[in-house]
Amino acid sequence: MTVDHAVGHNTLRGITLKIVSVTVFVGMQTCIKAAGDVPAGQIVFFRSFFAIFPIIAFLAFKGELATAFTTKRPFNHIARGLVGVGAMGLGFFALTRLPLPEAITLNYAQPLLVVVFSSIFLGETIRVYRWSAVAVGLAGVLIISWPELTLLNSDEGLDDQEVLGVMAALIAAAISAVAMLLVRNLVQTEKTATIVLWFSSTASVLSLFTLPFGWQVLTPMQAALLVVAGFCGGLGQILMTAAYRHAEASVVAPFEYTSMILGVVVGYFVFGDVTSLNTLIGGMIVVAAGIFIIWRERQLGLERTRIRKAAPPQG
Repeated sequence: MTVDHAVGHNTLRGITLKIVSVTVFVGMQTCIKAAGDVPAGQIVFFRSFFAIFPIIAFLAFKGELATAFTTKRPFNHIARGLVGVGAMGLGFFALTRLPLPEAITLNYAQPLLVVVFSSIFLGETIRVYRWSAVAVGLAGVLIISWPELTLLNSDEGLDDQEVLGVMAALIAAAISAVAMLLVRNLVQTEKTATIVLWFSSTASVLSLFTLPFGWQVLTPMQAALLVVAGFCGGLGQILMTAAYRHAEASVVAPFEYTSMILGVVVGYFVFGDVTSLNTLIGGMIVVAAGIFIIWRERQLGLERTRIRKAAPPQG
């Protein structure tokens, strides 16, 4: 999900909206996990299709629905959809096989990998400070993953599903980082509403191609949980967009990490998940690295602004 530049002036409101959006997204993940072992493609369909309804209602309320789908770059949106669906499917696969705090925390690898891929694919100059933060953050991810990944060389017959869950979560974070680069390209010419609606629509259609691979008949409770998850996904996107309109990204973004606290609490009280020491220690390392990168981006942005203002006028 991407956002337009902040245009509001109420920082406290922006932070509040961000925390509420994070809470709604954790609610979405909780519903998906509570639905049980549902095929990932089927979850992607419910998450994407039912997210469209609150987004359309919001745009209609704002009078922006008529132009929301208008674009001159349909193939770029479809490419972003293909990549995003892969990330979403793997992420949901991981969510159904891992404790909630661990699934949430492993997703924090995504912004670290965005820095790496920005350097590799876009040729962006990444200086030693951010490379150091990325290295530290990825060490934190390794600490979280280590108990499961070491099972690959174990004969103890422990839960192979958790091993697959960790691997899926890490691959999802990498694919999601690529999706974010595509979004960064789209946001230069497209409105937030256009990107969100195209993605939800594309993901809904693409997920139907997984039907032959074993969608299952859902119980009424499973269906209700997945419909609610979809609505939460759409509502969370609206709230997150609003948050970035009221405050600068560098102020709002660190509050994404409140999802770790919520994940620990919800995981314990709803699913009986006791957060491992590895997840707590690794998670704090990843969060610290992520916040440092956000702070560094802000400093570089301020520096670029000062240089622009100090430069003599052209012509």
